[in-house]
Amino acid sequence: MFSDYVSPGDRLEITSTRFSEENAADLDGKAGAKGRVYVSRVYDIRSEEEIEIEMPIEKGKLILLPVGGEFDLCFYTSSGLFQCYSVIKDRFKTNNLFILVMELTSGLRKFQRREYYRFNCILDMKSRKLSEEEEEAYVSRSVEFLDTDLTLEDGVIVDISGGGARFVSKHKYEKDTKMLFKFSLMVDGKPQKFSIVGRIISSNPKEGVKDRFENRIKFLNLDSHGREDIIRYIFEEERKIRRRTSDSR
Repeated sequence: MFSDYVSPGDRLEITSTRFSEENAADLDGKAGAKGRVYVSRVYDIRSEEEIEIEMPIEKGKLILLPVGGEFDLCFYTSSGLFQCYSVIKDRFKTNNLFILVMELTSGLRKFQRREYYRFNCILDMKSRKLSEEEEEAYVSRSVEFLDTDLTLEDGVIVDISGGGARFVSKHKYEKDTKMLFKFSLMVDGKPQKFSIVGRIISSNPKEGVKDRFENRIKFLNLDSHGREDIIRYIFEEERKIRRRTSDSR
């Protein structure tokens, strides 16, 4: 059931897929254009087929999305990311809030499309190989890794997903080497620090660059909250790219 996974107050992203021509005059500029993404929150759940959400605001300005507009909804919940399709059925104001009534036109599904989608980026990171003792302790789940930056090698992440990353470093690593992998991401406007144990999948000389190696690592101990933060980072960065592309046209 919808209410088993989504609750009032949950954050959601609204991606426009189509809006009715007769209601296009309601829109201000590019608001509602196909592919635009807006941020909102769930206000109330009327039934399994109908919910209320807060009308999105951008730069202090209310975005008057049109009745009849079709949207893809992605919910950020305590149980993970979920997606469904919807149509705006009505708009009203209550308690100084502008509300959209959304009729759900598809079932709710677990959203995993970006979990293993590799997002190209340039991010500073630090890493080092685990010692045999640390590997044994990791297997027994009885270790916390304490490091200063002096013991870690600098590198650059060139793509990342909810399951792993590709990074460039000065060293070549044997396949299945266990690594301590550290980096930071801006999520919801705040820096989030990650300290993850990973396993090297491949390590090869970087084409055209002397003394540099391109490595793929699989995250081993990343919990669901950390994975969702990485997926949220990917969402936010893709949204920035779409906006820059739209603004340049």
